[in-house]
Amino acid sequence: MKNLYILMFSLVLVACGNSEKNIEAVEVIKTDSNEIDITKQQFEGENMAFGILSEEAFSQSVKTNGMIDVPPYNKSSVATFIGGYITKTPLLIGDKVKKGQLLVTLENPEFVEIQQNYLEVAEQLSYLKSEFTRQKTLYDENITSQKNFLKAESTYKSNLAQYNGMRKKLQMMNISPKSVEQGNISSTINLYAPIAGYVTKVNVSNGSYVSPSDIVIEIVDTDHIHLELSVFEKDILKIKKGQKILFTIPEASDSIFKAEVHLVGTTIDEKTRRVKIHGHIDEDQTQFIVGMFTEADIIINNVRNMAVPKEAVVEVEDESFVLVLKNETETEYHLEKVKIKKGMETEDFVEILNEIDLKDKKILTKGTYMLLNDGGGGHSH
Repeated sequence: MKNLYILMFSLVLVACGNSEKNIEAVEVIKTDSNEIDITKQQFEGENMAFGILSEEAFSQSVKTNGMIDVPPYNKSSVATFIGGYITKTPLLIGDKVKKGQLLVTLENPEFVEIQQNYLEVAEQLSYLKSEFTRQKTLYDENITSQKNFLKAESTYKSNLAQYNGMRKKLQMMNISPKSVEQGNISSTINLYAPIAGYVTKVNVSNGSYVSPSDIVIEIVDTDHIHLELSVFEKDILKIKKGQKILFTIPEASDSIFKAEVHLVGTTIDEKTRRVKIHGHIDEDQTQFIVGMFTEADIIINNVRNMAVPKEAVVEVEDESFVLVLKNETETEYHLEKVKIKKGMETEDFVEILNEIDLKDKKILTKGTYMLLNDGGGGHSH
């Protein structure tokens, strides 16, 4: 047993000897619950540093959320004016299209019938116009009765209205009336892109039937992408055109993006008690997809208040502290734990509300976390 004690004591001496240098580098002497002593050698070895309160810029903001969207005129739902069967669908979701580009082709025997009827009316129109002109001349010369003249006029104008209506219908179907009048009749019609943009929905496939109420394809022009935010009623009077917006896409990126308030809504939603805010995104930021959820801060005011670097602040049991220099000797710094009241925060600084407690004092701005958390428990030697 005596040999065992000697062996254990030897191991302890060896362990202390091997770790002497490491202990010397992080040794912290806790004199009481609010004071911590550290040697100047350790202070320099751990690259610690002192600083003082500084005046920093803080932004007062209104927090809100919304989505990435485009104006109504930058969206287009493509439908047909008359039903038909899809025979050609060359596009997929995500494809970029130009204005006027072919989207889909539809086929229906009814298209042939419409063109035939138009051609018949067009052929009759020439004769009826001539008859109307002849009857008018005879009536003016008192050769024919007013009854015959009025009958010819009515027949001609009725046919003309039918002709113009059918002509407009063909144009809405993207069929050239002039081509039909030349005898070119087709059983298919084409639907073209009304705007340039990207295909976001394709609701059809080859062989499927679409009726006039069906949306065939949706196109979104992302050149004028913007923020569509909603602000609570209590905050709306703080929002003005031109204010800066900082927003994030929490599901896709940690980056902070910039925008600007462009329009402030003038009505409140009765159910949510929110007002719509339209924000223009900075031009160099175009990596967004319509429909993305956003969280945003609308900057309503900029102020300058006293602050310390975030690195100087440590949270201990739901309270915030910094370490200030109480006094020093030739070899040691005597630090004191001071409780602080935090205000606004930026990426780098924390506003100090009880700044009077830290006025003209040196504050440990680097290494605080290690002392209060690793060394805060105290090491006595």
